[in-house]
Amino acid sequence: MPQEPRGVSDTVRLQPDGTVGSSRPAPPAPPAPTKAGPADADPSAAAEPLAPAGTAEGAAPQPSTDAEQPADAEQRADAEQPGDPGQPVDTQPPADGEPSEDSPQPGDTQVIGPPVEADGPPPPAAPEQPQVPGSPTPAAETTSPADSPTAADAPVVGSAVEDTAVVPRVDTPAAGPADNGDAAHPTAPTGSSPAGAPSAPGGPPPTRPTGAGDDSDGSDGDGDNAPAWRRRRVLVPVAVLLTLGVLYGADLALAGGDVPRGTVVGGVDVSGLSPAAAAQRLEGDLAPKVAADHPVVADDVTGVLHPASAGIALDVPATVDAVDDQPLNPWTRLTSLFTDRDVDAVLTADETALAAQVEQLAATVDRAPVDATITLDGTEPTLVEPVDGRTLDRAGAAEAITATLAAGGAVDDPIELPVDVTEVQVAAEEAARVLEETVVPALSAPVTVVGPAGSESVEVPVTAIAASLTFTPQDDGTLAVAVDPATLQAQMGEAFGVFGSPAQDARFEVSGDTIAVVPSVDGQGINPAQLADQLLPVLTEPAPRTVTGVLGPVPASLTTEQAQALGITEKVSSFTTEFTNQASGTNIRVVAAEVDGALVRPGETFSLNGYTGPRGTAQGYVPAAVISGGELSKAVGGGISQFATTMFNTVFFAGLEDVYHKPHSFYISRYPAGREATVYEGQIDLKWRNDTDTGIYVQTEWTPSSLTVTFWGTKYYDIESISSERRNIREPAVQEKVDEGNCTPQSGSRGFDITVTRVFRDLASQAELRREDFETRYAAEAIIHCVPPPAPPADPAAADPAAGGAAPAGPPATTPTTPPPAPAG
Repeated sequence: MPQEPRGVSDTVRLQPDGTVGSSRPAPPAPPAPTKAGPADADPSAAAEPLAPAGTAEGAAPQPSTDAEQPADAEQRADAEQPGDPGQPVDTQPPADGEPSEDSPQPGDTQVIGPPVEADGPPPPAAPEQPQVPGSPTPAAETTSPADSPTAADAPVVGSAVEDTAVVPRVDTPAAGPADNGDAAHPTAPTGSSPAGAPSAPGGPPPTRPTGAGDDSDGSDGDGDNAPAWRRRRVLVPVAVLLTLGVLYGADLALAGGDVPRGTVVGGVDVSGLSPAAAAQRLEGDLAPKVAADHPVVADDVTGVLHPASAGIALDVPATVDAVDDQPLNPWTRLTSLFTDRDVDAVLTADETALAAQVEQLAATVDRAPVDATITLDGTEPTLVEPVDGRTLDRAGAAEAITATLAAGGAVDDPIELPVDVTEVQVAAEEAARVLEETVVPALSAPVTVVGPAGSESVEVPVTAIAASLTFTPQDDGTLAVAVDPATLQAQMGEAFGVFGSPAQDARFEVSGDTIAVVPSVDGQGINPAQLADQLLPVLTEPAPRTVTGVLGPVPASLTTEQAQALGITEKVSSFTTEFTNQASGTNIRVVAAEVDGALVRPGETFSLNGYTGPRGTAQGYVPAAVISGGELSKAVGGGISQFATTMFNTVFFAGLEDVYHKPHSFYISRYPAGREATVYEGQIDLKWRNDTDTGIYVQTEWTPSSLTVTFWGTKYYDIESISSERRNIREPAVQEKVDEGNCTPQSGSRGFDITVTRVFRDLASQAELRREDFETRYAAEAIIHCVPPPAPPADPAAADPAAGGAAPAGPPATTPTTPPPAPAG
């Protein structure tokens, strides 16, 4: 059933009993005897202000006792307080004392009385009958709540002007209540027993059932009849949310399948573009930046990254797929109006290639920590400053590279690679202390070692002291100083032999095709280790410094048992080469004598340059032929390549590991092709490793025309050598060189390539175990003719007959001669 709207007009209803009721329409009054009342007698009375029955004009109604008032009537009575007669019961006062739009305002009108039908007769006026105080209320005028019509049953019809009393609002509060004891002011009626005046037609207002829509906040519990201020409090947020929802949907619909607003990929703005347009922009702007070379820096080391070599490239389709989805989060869409969304590009990378390039960078970055220490150049000490160690973080470097490229890093901006730093143990201050307190005093004077009897003495020179000093970093940050016994013994040589007898190491002796161990002999004398401990305390004392040596047994460096355990029992391999040059033969003899008796223990690597040391005139070497710049010349120590070739073939047929060898630049006919080696002091070396479980004893034999190198040990393989055909033949060039005293004629030789295969066979079964190939490429040796220098130009005056000179008789006939080539190597 339609309800009367609230808030349409600024009116309130006055109940028939004179109280202000709820917003529900009042029930129709029951029929009453027709009697002329003030309204019939004087039509103008409708425009006069009305007061509740039983009260004096201008006086507020008197409250009744609480015991006599029902619950609903109490709520209505509480709603209407003296001084605020126009306040509706169900209207909650605005907060903070501010008037609401539904509050009566000055000048508004009030509609009093029940609604009437437009075409019906006006309701009869209530007869004015005096009510005797204390008299019972007529039963006909008392209506129980069960008999009272409800607001829901009352029809809502349009109001008629002639059927309502219009009461002007009074802004001033009503007068205070009269004295209850004054007979002229009877008690105001209550909801249960009106006491001052007869009830209005239809009886007292109906009471509502307790709990049925009776809310403590003053509303009637009906959501449709909620106050306007509450409806606005709900409707405004709803309207805002609806508006935002519409805007959100419109923004999402307009974006469609394009890249979201504010999207930046690797510094390239692709916002609002279609996927195809975004891919095209990334191909043009970002892909070249990713593929370009980038500088990298790790600590103080710089390098260059080559993304193409590392297999790094921009994956355009994957990048577009990663950014073209529209975000559904409203907050994200809102913030995209003001901020950019930076997204990394998707890259493809070859992990193996990237790791290899990082390793190349690490080779220039990695370094071991260098503790502060002291070095000695002869007897001159130098303090070495400490240097922290560093190691390139491989995984971190790869991540930094890919992250920077994915973020669109500028090509000119270096990519910083992470480095792990290892701090040193010994600081410079500690090394300076050791230098001042120990090293400088130690090198200030020699130390004299006196025998037990006092009759013999040996002086340890400063050079031997300097060579024997060692400096070792400690965990506590100190630099420990010590004297190395082995170095001291080597520096003193046989000098300590005056104290007793020296020890003799075990040695190997070859007799024919057999080899045997010659037992060691312990000595009697100064023990180097004990002497080193005695020297250290006196090195800080001023000169003269003396220590008394203690004699004792001196064990051999190589005992008999140690020599026997090496397993050197048979001939493993042997090779012989021949030569004719006398100068080369001299150098070959010297180096052969130095290497004879060399002992290479299991796992050790033999270096020819390292074992012999310098090969100069002081060591007995003479000038001989060498190959320099592709031509034959002479240098001190020439011809040693003959020994290197002989030893290399011995290594080859022993089945030992070839660490490094270098063939001659062009072929020399007295050597086996593809199975020869050259050496040069400080530049070219011959190295091989004893990769067996037993030792190798080196025996050399020299004659004026031949050299033999034999290895003794334990034989493990039978070795076969297979040489390929010579291929890629290269013809020599012919040159003429003016002989100014340094020209060596060359007959020349062809250049070619050759492969030599080493086949390992089992000793017992001769089954092939494995193969190794040695590839050699020889250059063609030029044919060089030495010619005499041209004759100096003749004097023009001497050749002019008019000037008195004789005419030249012409040059004598000469035939250039080419001496035979000198052997090399």
